[in-house]
Amino acid sequence: MTFRIRSIARANFGGMGQAMALSEGEIAGLGESLPGWQIVDGQLVLEVSAPDYLTAIEWVSAIGQAAEAMNHHPDIDIRWKNLKISVVTHDLGNKLSDLDVELAQKVNKIVGR
Repeated sequence: MTFRIRSIARANFGGMGQAMALSEGEIAGLGESLPGWQIVDGQLVLEVSAPDYLTAIEWVSAIGQAAEAMNHHPDIDIRWKNLKISVVTHDLGNKLSDLDVELAQKVNKIVGR
């Protein structure tokens, strides 16, 4: 998909750069490439349960480290062992971007999806 190509280009040609908004077609195809994620109010949202509270805290820490490395920070709500993670690109007027997809893919790896 186009956002995959964009992420590869970003990695190979200068790092972070400016986020690139996803097209409606790319947004429509996100369900296939991001299992468990939904689009809610224009944001990518994942609700996931950890096996226990301490694992949830470890996930939050790992997600925070990945987000900080990207300089692209999600909203994270933690309730006991349940996490709700939301991503959107504020710099693009609250639109979904290739950075949101990249961070969501990293989150999926962290939580074992």
